Amino acid sequence: QVQLGESGGGLVQAGGSLRLSCAASGRTFSSYAMGWFRQAPGKEREFLAGITGSGGRTFYANSVKGRFTISRDNAKNTVYLQMSRLKPEDTAVYYCAADFMSEIIWITSSKYDYWGQGTRVTVSS
Repeated sequence: QVQLGESGGGLVQAGGSLRLSCAASGRTFSSYAMGWFRQAPGKEREFLAGITGSGGRTFYANSVKGRFTISRDNAKNTVYLQMSRLKPEDTAVYYCAADFMSEIIWITSSKYDYWGQGTRVTVSS
């Protein structure tokens, strides 16, 4: 079992930056591939970025490639999502998720075993 908790959300102007954090507790953090998703009102949950347990591989959705960066610090049991050049359409609740298959980055939300409670990001125009 692993527990996840996101932080770092808030209100930011378009063009600005935010860094989200997701702290994990429980079993060995490096055993989990991690993903970031978001869900806007009335829309399905959307994959944004994923990283393998070792941190050696990452994968991004086209919608955020070049603007968002995922990273992890296994010593701190934390995964990050650095977001830059934010747009109003990035407004959503952002979630981190963990999958026990540490070398596979899934883009499908149903493949992830554990989820955080989400943190809200609002980008004003």
